[in-house]
Amino acid sequence: MPSQSTAFTTLEDAAERGDAVRFWREQRYDGLECLSAIFRRHRYVPHTHETYAIAAVLDGCEAFSHRGSRHYASPGSFAMVCPDELHDGEPAGEGFVYRVLYPTVDLMRSVAEDTFGRPVAGTPWFDRSVIDDPALAADLVTLQIALSDPAVTLLERDARLSRFFSALLGRWGCYGEPIRLGDESGPLTKARAYLDQHFERDVGLDELAAVAGLNRSHLVRSFRKAMGTTPHAYLTDRRYRAARRLLAAGEGPAEVAAACGFYDQSHLNRVFKARMGVTPGAFRG
Repeated sequence: MPSQSTAFTTLEDAAERGDAVRFWREQRYDGLECLSAIFRRHRYVPHTHETYAIAAVLDGCEAFSHRGSRHYASPGSFAMVCPDELHDGEPAGEGFVYRVLYPTVDLMRSVAEDTFGRPVAGTPWFDRSVIDDPALAADLVTLQIALSDPAVTLLERDARLSRFFSALLGRWGCYGEPIRLGDESGPLTKARAYLDQHFERDVGLDELAAVAGLNRSHLVRSFRKAMGTTPHAYLTDRRYRAARRLLAAGEGPAEVAAACGFYDQSHLNRVFKARMGVTPGAFRG
């Protein structure tokens, strides 16, 4: 687990090392995942998470595509992605330094109910891809440092976490129906559900088109328009998400690769790092 002394703050922290990453998980907070990184070369391919991704940029600039537009997050701002939303990410310019929290839906809903003192209908979400809030971005940094410091008491960690997420939800949170892109009804719902259920198999386009009741070219065009990605990329993303769950549960990378439909462990490594920024072994550890 990283300590405060290994925290990244500026691009100069890794001037001679290129990219540098620390990843850890806080089981006390519903398995809250934490990432601290400097990226000069790494580029995330389009992918989704079952969690939120809340990234405070400390130095440089991150460019990312989200909800059909290109966005730029600079120091003092957040890159904000809700569960199941397709996004990528890459350095804009020389690189960027950021700290990321990946809270689960259950954790966010629990904090929202504590914050407002009543049950919250639906899933909290955010209508902005980039949130400019330097004070809150600084609070994310201090929270992440506190979570990784064994000298900090549980009471202080709990209080910092509750205060940060309460402020985030109170200032920027939305409730009700989130933004939806495209039409996912009818044939595309069938195709998507089939890939969700059979992600470990090598599904062919003829097979998927037959399930959807469309010809192959129409399926590919419609799927990309509605989902922002191709059926093949969607299937790879589902394999990645399944691998995340199994690795977090302690399964070994070789077993996970076989269970999730990857050709071998090297294939899993490439797909996973391109979407998470760390290797499956580091994520599991």
